[in-house]
Amino acid sequence: MGGADEATTGSTRPRPARDRLLAAAARRFYADGVSATGIDTITAEAGVAKKSLYNNFSSKADLVRAYLDARHEEWLELYRLRLEQAHDPRAGVLAVFDAYADHAEAAYEHGFRGCGLLNAAAELPAGDEGRAVVRRHKEEVERLLAGHLERLLPDRPDRARARAEHLAFLLEGAMARAGLEGGSTRLRHARAMAADLLEQW
Repeated sequence: MGGADEATTGSTRPRPARDRLLAAAARRFYADGVSATGIDTITAEAGVAKKSLYNNFSSKADLVRAYLDARHEEWLELYRLRLEQAHDPRAGVLAVFDAYADHAEAAYEHGFRGCGLLNAAAELPAGDEGRAVVRRHKEEVERLLAGHLERLLPDRPDRARARAEHLAFLLEGAMARAGLEGGSTRLRHARAMAADLLEQW
């Protein structure tokens, strides 16, 4: 998530232009920011003509939304991999924290800069559809936490949802600090805090 991508899949077949454009956009948007990255930069890095970009995306805004959707799916895949190892609701909650730490520990070309979704949202104007994509991602993360906690507290759904919000805030704060510090240490600390809270609940 964020490291260099090859232009081909397998030994000889070139990757579709849309895939190359999304991969180039992911690298540049994450490293340099959405506003600072122009269409020419993306097409040059993807090795495609500008016309090809507009054949695949109606605008830069459309490309940004596709990038945000792709980052959401990448995180969900990290979560699913962690969830396969979780055998009870507490482990399910911690799988969410582990997925964020895995995200922070990916091989970023220019270093870890925090949550790519929030970084992009901070650059987009109020009301932009891209911000809605990011909001939906964060709401889904909180719903995943709530789902695990509702199994842990089956007779107290309101308390489960309140504690999911509590853990979501803990996770977001840790992610912000991790992004500033360029590593996963704060996320590992947040996971330990969450594990302590789960033992008390």
